[in-house]
Amino acid sequence: NIGAVISPNMSIGVNVFWDIVGELTEKLSKHDYDIEIIEMHHRFKRDAPSGTAMETAKVIARKLNKELEEISIYGRKGLRERTGDEIGIHAIRAGDIVGEHTVLYGTIGERIEIRHVAHSRMAFVNGVIMAIEFIKDKRGIYGMDDVLGLRKKQ
Repeated sequence: NIGAVISPNMSIGVNVFWDIVGELTEKLSKHDYDIEIIEMHHRFKRDAPSGTAMETAKVIARKLNKELEEISIYGRKGLRERTGDEIGIHAIRAGDIVGEHTVLYGTIGERIEIRHVAHSRMAFVNGVIMAIEFIKDKRGIYGMDDVLGLRKKQ
């Protein structure tokens, strides 16, 4: 009988980032682009990769019609070439970085990078305030994509 907004990240920018990453993945998936995710946070963050990086990987895997568990590679070590059907996921922990997430799409001769940088935790607060305003007269479970009017991340 109540409403709730649930999201791995409440930042407005991150949720738009996921929407853009989904669209870009869809457009580039037919053109032999490698995909890597690089995330950075402060030295005190305990989870690696972050929930935001993992949601980013899930968005990409869904657009590729693949199971994330089958195509994710965490870090790189050893001697082997990259396969076409993998998403590299890399976590960096240093200093006081609030949060930075980059998706790199690379092919022979060029690359595209999409990046979200949180300079302050206010980025999350602004999203929470927007979600509270959105949900106050609603019932049911919603996501930040509903709050922001973004198309669904299938």
